[in-house]
Amino acid sequence: MISGSLTGVHSRISGVGSYLPPRILKNSDLSSFMETSDEWIRSRTGIEQRHWVTGTTATSDLALEAARVALADAHLSADQIDLILLATTSPDYDLPPAACFLQRKLGLNNIPAMDVRQACASFVYGMSIADAFIKTGTYKNILLVGAETQSKALDKSTRGRDMAVLFGDGAGAIVLSASDDPFSGRIFSTHLHTDGSHAEDLWIPSPSCAADNERMSRESFERGDHFPRMEGKVVFQNAVKRMPEAIDEALQANGMKMEDIDLFLFHQANLRINEMVAKRLGIPDSKVFNTIQKYGNTTAATLPLGMDTALRAGKLKRGMTVAMAAFGSGFSWGSTIFRY
Repeated sequence: MISGSLTGVHSRISGVGSYLPPRILKNSDLSSFMETSDEWIRSRTGIEQRHWVTGTTATSDLALEAARVALADAHLSADQIDLILLATTSPDYDLPPAACFLQRKLGLNNIPAMDVRQACASFVYGMSIADAFIKTGTYKNILLVGAETQSKALDKSTRGRDMAVLFGDGAGAIVLSASDDPFSGRIFSTHLHTDGSHAEDLWIPSPSCAADNERMSRESFERGDHFPRMEGKVVFQNAVKRMPEAIDEALQANGMKMEDIDLFLFHQANLRINEMVAKRLGIPDSKVFNTIQKYGNTTAATLPLGMDTALRAGKLKRGMTVAMAAFGSGFSWGSTIFRY
């Protein structure tokens, strides 16, 4: 848990932004290259459509557009940023980190830039890292982006449809800034967890440096080991357990009750998961904001995309107290409570 401050300074969200690639694929569009249907996808996931990139568009390109919006919202120029954190599971390349390309595209150099690779929980992990740096006085303004081009890593055939129908591309960004104003927004605490015993229940087996001799073989390629795999029932069971636990943990750490929270934002993996989480926590539908219907699962981008969409929809306003939770590969999960 990250809470308190060594400097009397806390971190606040000073800017929010997002970006979605213009290409939209409705469920019916997917049936042109795999055996599926709108009814099949909606009934199992709640997803109606998603955005997918085209051509050479990379994760850092989406991150750049979201970052520009967040910087403008924070009334900051790029050269006022002290640290870049890019939460993603679909970096431009294996090496170097995608954050390095984002840094270059922002016209910056010398400041640290690093990826956060904790899959669907990456953005919550990134918030924890940024919050700690600000509270210790190390940095003043931090750019945190969640961005994904998952569509390029999917098996878009009937063989891979269980995963392919779930994911969308997009980016969301926030700027976290140091503040000593007790009445401004603030991150109250963050809470992080991992259970590596479930590592193979949601993973991509190849390329792998744990493989025999070569990172990728012809045989592994033909098996489709470079595509994501998931034990859906196991993921569902753990997600509906761990996210409520993480929310309860955050509430207890801050002496809050469920009714003190104005808005709940959950990772957008499956609408059925979020409905079950809300039911277990006893949250009214009016306090939960979902985007999976229009965006699909954008992995590390779901939470900041949700924040910006909620802002534009008038569901999130300054002074509101927000609880976030995410769960994903690893298994890794976490939560945070903040006043916007």
